[in-house]
Amino acid sequence: METLIEHDTAGSPVVEGLRWTNRSAPDLAEELQDRGFSVGVDALRRILFDDWACRAVRRSRTKQAVASRSATSSFNSSPNCVPSMNGGIGPVLSIDTKKKEILGNFFHPGRALTDGRVIVQDHDFVTSQQRLAPYGVFDTGRNEGLMLLSRGSDTCRLACDAIWRWWQTAGEAALPHTPRLLLLCDCGGSNGNRQHLFKEELCYLAADLECDIQVAHYPPGCSKYNPIEHRMFCHVSRSLQAVVLKTVEIARHFISRTKTALGLRVVADPHGTPTRKASKQVANSSTTIRSCLTNSCPSSTTRRHRSLCYDGNQGSYFASDPNLVASSF
Repeated sequence: METLIEHDTAGSPVVEGLRWTNRSAPDLAEELQDRGFSVGVDALRRILFDDWACRAVRRSRTKQAVASRSATSSFNSSPNCVPSMNGGIGPVLSIDTKKKEILGNFFHPGRALTDGRVIVQDHDFVTSQQRLAPYGVFDTGRNEGLMLLSRGSDTCRLACDAIWRWWQTAGEAALPHTPRLLLLCDCGGSNGNRQHLFKEELCYLAADLECDIQVAHYPPGCSKYNPIEHRMFCHVSRSLQAVVLKTVEIARHFISRTKTALGLRVVADPHGTPTRKASKQVANSSTTIRSCLTNSCPSSTTRRHRSLCYDGNQGSYFASDPNLVASSF
């Protein structure tokens, strides 16, 4: 038997001495019988299971993937910003994109009490307009959140639009003259630390809010420590279980019903226009790039875009108008 599986056995690149083969017991028993051995499949299984076992390959995040000096210092510095912001300087917002939902008569996981059976389509081949990208903003101090529901892709502009919508619905009334805003977010996705478009949109947002914006990114592998994951998104998923999301209005209705015994309140607001991914633009760091956008009248649903400049030598954005408040990252 060792001779048969010699050419079909591979070693583990991680653990020395660990061997595995994908040949089955009936296959090995048939080949042994052809060589003159009288052995059955059950007997061969007992022989194999003395030293071998049928197991699947398990994916595991190793410590080397996340344990680094820069990641440790970044993770330790993020919570240190929270007490100072909660001390009266400004609100602390946890932002992230929830799992995308599918709009239409499609299956949604979960169970619900019913007197019949809900029948949906068995295939979910959908278009971009049938994908719902819910972006969440959670106020850690007031235990309130907002979900901006948008059709299409998860973009950097959608992230800043969600923060602007939170400011218009709840933030401005509760904190009208806040000097600074702290954002807790992951290092990937539309709000990643390498997204230059996200930083540019934050500069526009800081000019609209007339306050400084400080961003604290969690290192890779630590997104589960983002407060919005275990304080809001888990309860929103519970509100959407077994719900057939045929329209955005249905999703808004069930998300708005999210509440907990500790006083969590979630406001769901649909986004006006579908979002699409922007084309990549490569900036030359040796030159100064000036982005001048058309000024528009401020309203409760539209953000104001102001003239900002990007200094490639210092890698920072600044306001072209000296009367605007500069944002810090």
